[in-house]
Amino acid sequence: MAYETNVKVRFCETDALGHISNISYFIYLEEARTDFFVELGFGADLEDWKVIMASAKCDFVRQGYYNQKLKVVSEVQRIGRSSFTIVHRIEDAENGELIAKGEASAVYYDFKAQKSEKIPDHLRDVLEKHLVKETVVHDQ
Repeated sequence: MAYETNVKVRFCETDALGHISNISYFIYLEEARTDFFVELGFGADLEDWKVIMASAKCDFVRQGYYNQKLKVVSEVQRIGRSSFTIVHRIEDAENGELIAKGEASAVYYDFKAQKSEKIPDHLRDVLEKHLVKETVVHDQ
């Protein structure tokens, strides 16, 4: 099951050419990812935050523009012992055209001990419900 976040491109998120600035895509992915983490049950309390990012990437497929309505679709691609990978698709909300693809690896982490921890079973069960069911090609 995919999680969806809606975004409207603000003027300040565009570059001198009128396109969405490449850094803005990472902001959209972060917004979608943190909302997804809360939905999954990882919590919203920063005093007990348990997720640290190990990596993040974004592939720019098509140009996006000011005032465009986007939809970020997030799913779990892989679950390990203490880490998991989220994949994202940024699509035009009106026609479904793929604008960008993202991926982020997260680690379940004990900030006090400064080390990774095993993902608890109840959170692993929730992550599994959001696993990618099939590979769909959305490229040109």
